[in-house]
Amino acid sequence: MADTGNDALYQARIKIYPRSVKGRFRNFKWAVLGLAYGVYFLLPWLRWERNTGPDQAVLFDIAARKFYLFDLVAHAQDLLWLVGVLLIAALLLFFVTGIAGRVFCGYFCFQTLWTDLYLLIERLVQGDRVARIRLDKSPWNANKLLRKAGTHLLWLAVAFWTGLTFTLYWDNAPDLVVKWFTGSAPFAAYATTLFLTATTYVMAGLAREQVCTYMCPYARFQSAMFDEDTRIVAYDTSRGEGRQGRHKITRELKSREQRREQGVGDCIDCGFCVQVCPTGIDIRNGLQVQCISCALCIDACDTIMDSLGWERGLIRYTSEAQAEGKKSSLLKPKTIGYGLALLLAISALVWSVSSQAPLDVAVVQVRQPLFVRLSDGHIQNSYELHLENKTDQPIDLAIMMHGLAGARLDAGKFSALTLAPQHSLRVLVRVRWRSNHNEQGSRSFFLDVIPQKRQDLGMISAPATFYLPGSAR
Repeated sequence: MADTGNDALYQARIKIYPRSVKGRFRNFKWAVLGLAYGVYFLLPWLRWERNTGPDQAVLFDIAARKFYLFDLVAHAQDLLWLVGVLLIAALLLFFVTGIAGRVFCGYFCFQTLWTDLYLLIERLVQGDRVARIRLDKSPWNANKLLRKAGTHLLWLAVAFWTGLTFTLYWDNAPDLVVKWFTGSAPFAAYATTLFLTATTYVMAGLAREQVCTYMCPYARFQSAMFDEDTRIVAYDTSRGEGRQGRHKITRELKSREQRREQGVGDCIDCGFCVQVCPTGIDIRNGLQVQCISCALCIDACDTIMDSLGWERGLIRYTSEAQAEGKKSSLLKPKTIGYGLALLLAISALVWSVSSQAPLDVAVVQVRQPLFVRLSDGHIQNSYELHLENKTDQPIDLAIMMHGLAGARLDAGKFSALTLAPQHSLRVLVRVRWRSNHNEQGSRSFFLDVIPQKRQDLGMISAPATFYLPGSAR
């Protein structure tokens, strides 16, 4: 085939101008956006009194390897909690998607929330849909330049504050803000802030629906979680099309009775549902991968139905089974399985957090050398005790041992010590034992860490191994 020079490798983006709409789903989206923004932007500034540690309610202290979440302090060895949180998030996503479709995308996704704010800024500066289209088609002049520049400056301001706020979670917020603007903040603070400023501006301001359509993998694998009972935003084809399809209101087709006599459906082909869609699809063409289930098309259609005095529901949340007149049930083996797995994961995480040991003890064998033969005939092994006080009070500790008759423990000045609150300490201890020359192999025993003056904390016995000459390396 001859190359005409007009073949394109991809379709150029058609800019979308979403129209504003009022309704119950739009109001719910505003409520979620306000709550999410309030939590995200204000949380770093919330103060929280502790006996020890920072007074910031939520702080991720990388240098100290501690994560402060109100009264909960997570340490580096509590990384499994993060795994648990991610597992719960994944199971919750699967569970909710199996029941209600892509409601996460429509109401709670960061991309959706920030795009909503950027669209609001665009409407306030440039006007609603028709005004924005007219502005883009008009030649460049002072009015257009001012409105476009104002929009992008406000976008950049929101993007910058988004990036800076994220950075504030990693250090004391009031101090870090001062350091940032005085040039004394760490390089990582500048790099993180500027990177998130750029990505927020590009994703929410420029890319918008392309992130949902082309970049987000969730749109691609959602079909694996959908079934005929999953709730989706759907257009009632039988009601909207009738026998003769949709038709605008004319003098001959003004009343509902006239339309039904002619076999025309309730859809008046106003296009309102398409104009409010943030991804630019026509929901009347059926379920599409670009649909994020924001339900703004439902608000748009309900507004038109209310103005005509007709019942709502031409576009509504329903399921494929219900749309076909079948019985629909949410209690299916798949959703029950997701729900049980979710409850199990939540229970396991709650149990792990609530049963966290106030004192953490670990023993590491010093293997270079594995043992030393002393001049008096004793064999010496060395161990490194890792002690961590996870409480907000100091703990007096004594280090002892049992299980190796005749052995002596040498902890030096650390045989009795005070471990500060929310602090860790590494203690080198040595165990000496005189054995017969014909004894070989290894012996098990226990190093005991005994809290003093604390009846609520019991003795912790950490298993250890004593190696003799001839032991397997």
